[in-house]
Amino acid sequence: MIVPGTLYLIPNTLGAMYTADALDQVIPREVQRITSGLSYFVAENAKTTRAYLKLVAMSMPLKHPLQDILIKELNVNTRSSELPSLLVPLLEGTDAGLISEAGVPAVADPGADLVRLAHAKGIRVRPLVGPSSILLAVMASGLNGQSFAFNGYLPVDADNRSKRLKELEKRSRQEKQTQVFIETPYRNTALLEALASSCQADTLICVATDLSLATESIQTASAVQWKHLLKENKEPDFHKKPTVFLLLAG
Repeated sequence: MIVPGTLYLIPNTLGAMYTADALDQVIPREVQRITSGLSYFVAENAKTTRAYLKLVAMSMPLKHPLQDILIKELNVNTRSSELPSLLVPLLEGTDAGLISEAGVPAVADPGADLVRLAHAKGIRVRPLVGPSSILLAVMASGLNGQSFAFNGYLPVDADNRSKRLKELEKRSRQEKQTQVFIETPYRNTALLEALASSCQADTLICVATDLSLATESIQTASAVQWKHLLKENKEPDFHKKPTVFLLLAG
């Protein structure tokens, strides 16, 4: 009887890094060791995963030549009918790594469906320690870390976005719950402007950018304070940079 391999959930960096020392600051050495020994990965993007493996190899030599490592993609374009085939090597006894474009896999990431299927097929799932932009933002915001909800992306349409923000603010006030969401980086300014204009004056808003990177920026202020900062062109340096937004209504 073949014992299935283990599906390792491998954390990635939250942005570009170019040295082994920089990688060591956010990815534990034990995680790098496990990563360096795998011959099969399911990744959101094969090209960037190869670049990540090259970075790991700077301090932790890969057990298998990079050209021999199999990387299959799992992203928003992957059909659910394709998921079983991604687990075939594991069912044949091969360990595998699931890796996202940034941060931890299966959180705000299509990998969650594969993890659920792995459990259904009796495959051991092992999450590894690494950076999560959502948790780092909650930690650093000063907002309620006892109760919070991640809401993904908000509507692109301005009216629908404003309506959604008011709904989240109402929920936050009623449940004393921090609301967390993200935006496509080039729309960061539009979202902050919507937050400042849609929320009550005393609602706290945190903007957390480039978490764990040298360019990291985290700022919490009330909606009315953000409105003044935007008017004075003192918005954060977050244009086209990965950013997490949080709000907590009083």
